[in-house]
Amino acid sequence: MSYQHIEIPPQGEQITIDNKGVWQIPKQPIIAYIDGDGVGQDISPCMRNVVNQAVHICYQGQRKIHWMEVFNGEKAAQLYDGDWFPQETIHAVRQFKIAIKGPLTTPIGGGFRSLNVALRHEMDLFVNMRPIKGYKALPSPLKHPENTDIVVIRDSSEDVYSGIEWQAGSVEAEKMLDFLCHEMGVTRLRFDQHCGIGIKNISKEGSERLVRYALNYAIEQNSRSVTLVHKGNVLKFTDGAFKRWGFALAEREFAAQAHSNGRWLEIPRTGQSPLIIKEVIADNMLQQALMTPEQFDVVVTTNQNGDYLADMLTAQVGGIGIMPAANLNNEVAFFEPTHGTFARIAGQNSANPTSSILSAVMMLRFMDWHEAAQAIDNALAQTLGAGEVTFDLQQELQNSTILSCSDFTQRIIECLSYS
Repeated sequence: MSYQHIEIPPQGEQITIDNKGVWQIPKQPIIAYIDGDGVGQDISPCMRNVVNQAVHICYQGQRKIHWMEVFNGEKAAQLYDGDWFPQETIHAVRQFKIAIKGPLTTPIGGGFRSLNVALRHEMDLFVNMRPIKGYKALPSPLKHPENTDIVVIRDSSEDVYSGIEWQAGSVEAEKMLDFLCHEMGVTRLRFDQHCGIGIKNISKEGSERLVRYALNYAIEQNSRSVTLVHKGNVLKFTDGAFKRWGFALAEREFAAQAHSNGRWLEIPRTGQSPLIIKEVIADNMLQQALMTPEQFDVVVTTNQNGDYLADMLTAQVGGIGIMPAANLNNEVAFFEPTHGTFARIAGQNSANPTSSILSAVMMLRFMDWHEAAQAIDNALAQTLGAGEVTFDLQQELQNSTILSCSDFTQRIIECLSYS
């Protein structure tokens, strides 16, 4: 299709997916990007510079990304007569399959939805993935943050975040309370007046597709284990069902067998140890992930549990400024930093581009361009290890050197050249 403001690069090929669901990544793919608002204009070009240099060094011209800008947020509003979220952005992301963005502003009081929300709803991006890795050089409340190396795969399609709720005192809430008490025989509401009501929806289909995605990912990545995190000891028909449906799917579709401990499962693998499938109650998981994070590899969980867990893990390895994320389904992959726009420092060339750069590392691994991804990861670790950081990390690091956003990026690029 033709686009109003989006210009398709004259060179490069479109990513496709074959009839078996396998992603076909050409050697010169077209990748969509959104610079973003606020510090997005500072960090997104830095991210692309690092990626371009890593790809050039690792593949010597045999591979190259052709970047295609698409629009959302403030820049879109300028181009599309006040439309912060043009539909052609959705169409372009859907057509070209892989995209990466900077942080975006949601106008206060307007009807605009964030791109993330729109993509999750309109494209059904049911997987939110957060690889959380500790760097020894970074400030952390843990003695050994480097022991944390966990991929959180969180549902983003249902649970309490579906937004099905009614305000206390509203007509709708009163109707729901009457229905629960008089029609459904609910007697355990301690206070049934001026009570807000929300729905927690966990479906078999939603649970199975998430666990299926997590197991396939773990097998592809040669992971040691997959842990299902839930609160099924209390929420037996929602979180408990998530665990039961997940284990049943592993047995039915992945030939999982009973583990020797009688509680877990394992999937046999030729030439290597089996993939262990564990299950942990959510509050216990928060404790264990803090005290012995090295026992976890891939974690799959429901929407709200995943929100809490990912943020806690992020805090224990250095904070949101260094954490990447992706929103995925079987047809679209969208990568993004986890932080906001930080408008107060926008344009000052001081923002930390690490989250954006590591989101690109996620993207490269997704594309099976592992050499370039590892080169960037190594260069970043070398830069941080030398105490060369942006201002947000300097306060808790002794003997460190504060670099601007662009100088920090240049130092990573120089480390790429050394490796």
